[in-house]
Amino acid sequence: MALCAGISFKRVARSYWFDPAGINLKENDRVLVETARGPELGVVKVVPREVPEDEIQAPLKRVLRLAQDSDSTQEQKNRERARQALSVCSESVVRLGLPMRLLQAEYCFDASQVTIYFTSDSRVDFRDLVREVAGALRCKVQLHQVGARDQARMIGGVGPCGLTLCCATFLSEFAPVSMKMAKDQSLFLNPVKFSGVCGKLMCCLRYEHEGEEEAQGPPQIGEVVKTPSGQGRIVDIELGSMMATVRLLDGGEEIQILFDELTPEKTTRCTDCKGCAVDQLHADADEAVTV
Repeated sequence: MALCAGISFKRVARSYWFDPAGINLKENDRVLVETARGPELGVVKVVPREVPEDEIQAPLKRVLRLAQDSDSTQEQKNRERARQALSVCSESVVRLGLPMRLLQAEYCFDASQVTIYFTSDSRVDFRDLVREVAGALRCKVQLHQVGARDQARMIGGVGPCGLTLCCATFLSEFAPVSMKMAKDQSLFLNPVKFSGVCGKLMCCLRYEHEGEEEAQGPPQIGEVVKTPSGQGRIVDIELGSMMATVRLLDGGEEIQILFDELTPEKTTRCTDCKGCAVDQLHADADEAVTV
């Protein structure tokens, strides 16, 4: 076990372990830390505590000191330099005719290196661009290509729900999202409902999926059940409200009912021998799945 403090370098980012070096750190303190790129300003997200050795990435860097007013001034200058670097790089991209879109530029704390993030549909040979920009800015230049999800995080925006994007608000890292999660939530018939502004599957599909896994035996679409209104077949479910939409055998009326009010049928045949109606419900469900 080693005494470590969790430091984050961006508003929405994961925390990294650092040696507090005997400094009394409190949550949200701004600190100057040692990194592979040189000194960097960060924010304390986890106060010093004992951490198992297998969770620490060696060698463990240390906290240099608490941030001072002069550090904030330096940080503001670096932001202005970053805007200038993005403008210079953009002019070079147009001049060289490179198929890339610049997103963001970041200077390390001592301004000895700038990292420029971009997106592109293909691999880009940017060696000439690096030489040209490094000569203009007189510092080391690194270009980093990112994917659609990171692009959405950097630019920000509003999702289909009307709220600020999760990735730009609180998600510190991207978890895998699969098409099965959309299908389990009955979204497979309308792809617009589960595609985010990045064009990928929405990260929030995991939220309801995890709730579904924790639920004890939720009913399944296509299951034949008994309701207070009669026998029917489940055609849709809402895990958030614990409601199911059931199409009744008599008349084909659809009703919404709580999960607790449903009784699963052990047979696909109804008690009144209306097997033809049940078969039709099976056929309707199979047709919906294949659309």
